[in-house]
Amino acid sequence: MSAPKLTSAPVQAAVNAHSHPEDVPSASSSVVLASPVSADINAERGAQPSSSSSDELAGPPQAEAQGSTQRVADKWLKPNGPPVGATFGARLLTDEGAVFEHNAWDHVTLPDDFKERAEEIMELHRSNPVSENLRDGYNAKPAHYWNKFYSAHQDGFFKDRGWLRLEFPELVACSEADAGPKIVLEVGCGAGNTVFPLLMRNENPDLVIHATDYSKTAVDVVKANKMYPRAEHGSGILHASVWDITSTPSTLASSSSTSTSKSGTSATAEPEEVTYTLPEGIKPGTVDVISVIFVLSALHPREWKQAIHNLYTALKPGGLLMIRDYGRHDLAQLRIKKNRLLDPETPNLYIRGDGTRVYFFEKEELEGMLVAPPSPTLAASEVFGEHGKMFEIEQLGEDRRMLVNRKERKQMYRIWLQVKARKL
Repeated sequence: MSAPKLTSAPVQAAVNAHSHPEDVPSASSSVVLASPVSADINAERGAQPSSSSSDELAGPPQAEAQGSTQRVADKWLKPNGPPVGATFGARLLTDEGAVFEHNAWDHVTLPDDFKERAEEIMELHRSNPVSENLRDGYNAKPAHYWNKFYSAHQDGFFKDRGWLRLEFPELVACSEADAGPKIVLEVGCGAGNTVFPLLMRNENPDLVIHATDYSKTAVDVVKANKMYPRAEHGSGILHASVWDITSTPSTLASSSSTSTSKSGTSATAEPEEVTYTLPEGIKPGTVDVISVIFVLSALHPREWKQAIHNLYTALKPGGLLMIRDYGRHDLAQLRIKKNRLLDPETPNLYIRGDGTRVYFFEKEELEGMLVAPPSPTLAASEVFGEHGKMFEIEQLGEDRRMLVNRKERKQMYRIWLQVKARKL
């Protein structure tokens, strides 16, 4: 039996299993659960940007008129775009007969038979996984494939995440002139799609941004940018370093007994051996905001626990972890063909054509890893935390957007998840 048609053929070139989350500016989309989720970042290769997507980086703070009271957050808006406080992703389909009048609709409800048809495609994936002799190679060296990806794309992969002001205003708030000392960590920085827009518009002289990626090539791209380590206006500073979010002290240990790991801890055994690693220059309990955007989906599920433990350790009490990633049965998953499911025992984890991994989440999976009890930061210590769980979840949203192929009269669905979790 052939796979059911949940997508249209022309979309194959626009949204496919090999595309990455940063290919084009965003399309506006949102479904409200815990709090508003208003604009999505990536409608994937070939999709049409919406009115909420950004054009270019805003000018530096000096460009503002003297005496202006405009906040940094205001500068993230397009010159002719909606005002602050406007509702984005508000093209609602109220008349089913009008579905083909536009290319996209926000806040959509999935068809009644959507999951049933999607499950037929999932069964096709499970019946045709990646060959066993290739699986270990993909899992053993994920950084290798991301290095190849960024070597091919370099800074041409950069897209200004103008949607950050809408989805993650807490991140932008760190760049306000009166914000005070702030430390921001961007995990999986890629070409700098979050850190450079933030740095360019920054007015906080005490803002310190750390950009990390486990691809050395990506970090080299960031360091080669003319805004590194400071933008022309001179406010704030950016540090970039290679860091594997899933790493443990043992994976960073050097052959030299006197070497120091990237977390700043000795590679040799100590009386109380640490259980975490942190990026270069980051100390435990010091980071105000961490953004993890389309990063967890690049990990194997068995790596999630250590990744969250490392992030939890980096955050200060009350610090905010912000996540955005692929949702289950997103169009990109349904477009995947045979021989891409990495392991039938790990459903929803795939290999793209370039060798990079991608996982498609349910909300409950993200929630579960965040409300789990904290692990001890020292091997022989008591659990670090008094609340029985690591985070209090402030937002858990499923962002659904319908894309329409008017020529072929087809309807397709993008599904993303967004989380804001505060360290207890």
